[in-house]
Amino acid sequence: MKLKTHSLAIYTMCLFGTASLIGGCASTGMQRSVKASTSIQDVDTELRKLVVQCDTTATSLDALIKPEQPDLKKPFSKYSDQLAKLDHEGKKVVKRLDEMKSHSHDYFTEWEKQGDAFTNPEIRELSEERRAKLAEIYARVPKTGAGVKGAYTNYLTNLQEIQKYLSNDLTPKGIEAITPVATKAVQDLDTLKTSIQPIIAALDEIKAELYSKKK
Repeated sequence: MKLKTHSLAIYTMCLFGTASLIGGCASTGMQRSVKASTSIQDVDTELRKLVVQCDTTATSLDALIKPEQPDLKKPFSKYSDQLAKLDHEGKKVVKRLDEMKSHSHDYFTEWEKQGDAFTNPEIRELSEERRAKLAEIYARVPKTGAGVKGAYTNYLTNLQEIQKYLSNDLTPKGIEAITPVATKAVQDLDTLKTSIQPIIAALDEIKAELYSKKK
């Protein structure tokens, strides 16, 4: 996997035509490229895992609030486990989004500086054109991600409070009372999952722009 990521990063540097090979800056330029490429892969992987975990958590909550269950401890335990996994996956997504924003900022800032070093006007123009195009696409990820982070935090808080409520009243009456809130929480998870799709679409566009061969 690391070999693939580094290969993509090397291809990216060649495709961009940046000036990272000028003036002994090859190592620094390559390091920035690797970080930017790795950030893309990490965000994409973690987001897709979060989408799956949203579904799994919603399913476990649905199972918990089903009426007339003889044993509520087992579905409550399963819901608690899935909620902990959702929290874990969500924290990783937030971290990866922040890393991508930081790494891409460094990458494109240095790229812009090095682009001025080209003496060939055609190469300089090509470098600036590519930089501007990709910087615009990259910017969509943290922009759309900002709203997702806030929404995720709210949804997670609701889910955790449902768990806390039921830990004190894990009874048929307790389930009955919390069911309307829990049902809405499941719907909110679907909304969260939908809100993630624009970020995944932006990541797909970045990957297509960087790594797909032109037909």
